[in-house]
Amino acid sequence: MKKIIFITALCSLFLLNACSAPRLNIFDTTPNPLREFTLEGKGQNKILIIPINGMISDSPKQGLFDTSPSLVEQVVVQLNKAQHDSSIKAVLLKVNSSGGTITASDLLYHEILSYKVKTGNKISVIMMDLAASGAYYLSLPADMIMAHPTTITGSVGVIFMRPKAVGLMSKIGLGVEINKFGQNKDMGSPFRESNEEEKILMQKTVDTFGNRFIQLVQKHRKLDEASLKEVSTARVFVADDALRLRLIDKIGYIRDAVKETKTIAGLADDARIVVYRRYDSPEENYYRAGAPDATSVSLINIDLPEILKARAGFYYLWPGAIIFE
Repeated sequence: MKKIIFITALCSLFLLNACSAPRLNIFDTTPNPLREFTLEGKGQNKILIIPINGMISDSPKQGLFDTSPSLVEQVVVQLNKAQHDSSIKAVLLKVNSSGGTITASDLLYHEILSYKVKTGNKISVIMMDLAASGAYYLSLPADMIMAHPTTITGSVGVIFMRPKAVGLMSKIGLGVEINKFGQNKDMGSPFRESNEEEKILMQKTVDTFGNRFIQLVQKHRKLDEASLKEVSTARVFVADDALRLRLIDKIGYIRDAVKETKTIAGLADDARIVVYRRYDSPEENYYRAGAPDATSVSLINIDLPEILKARAGFYYLWPGAIIFE
């Protein structure tokens, strides 16, 4: 009886997946090749919009039936494809993220900067709901950063997150015995409280990563002393405050960002605005450009938000956005 119930539930899930997807492909996880789709314009020169949504990570996303590429891989694949298209003269990054791991954020910063150097193309950014911490970090190579009037950005800082199970373990009478070589080998262990020496060492590491972030902000944005001091508190800012501090260049909407990108790239008004996807999407528009890059979309989402699955480590991340991702 239990087997029948399980099989029935599984079949129902497959049917829901089929009804809500452009193509049902359960067992073949090989992605289709990226194809170019035009949002508007008929000119020869093009602006490519690349969406950067959600937790910034270089780890693949594990789904119920398949594994999808990490955000870093998704962005780099598009940059690599654009690099071989001489008609693409600018890239507009459409950013909506609270940040992510320090390494993934730095990888995207490096790849975006490398693309800009290799091609000589202009890079611009339009910030959506969130472009905080690591999402701001990767935006730094841009020639123009624009935020929506309702964008939250900033959070220029580092956080070291790790679980502590000491209290729970003491309540249930559970302990962990450790043999180690090197007095700091189990530094940061969730099974005991950190001592003062370990806290100092961890803070030095956090300060190193934080200073790198601040130095890059100063290198690209050239803030005055008062602005740099305020930004260094690692608080988030609304768009008006970000503009006052020179963290961004303009406030506007995505069409304003497209128009500004045409201007800084020296493109005509009829320049084509394009996106890369692996599947057809009817009624193209700027806001659909950030749609999930998948071959099927289920009506049932039983996966946890990525931020709730974050592992212990160092992050360029605004943890206040935990309910948004």
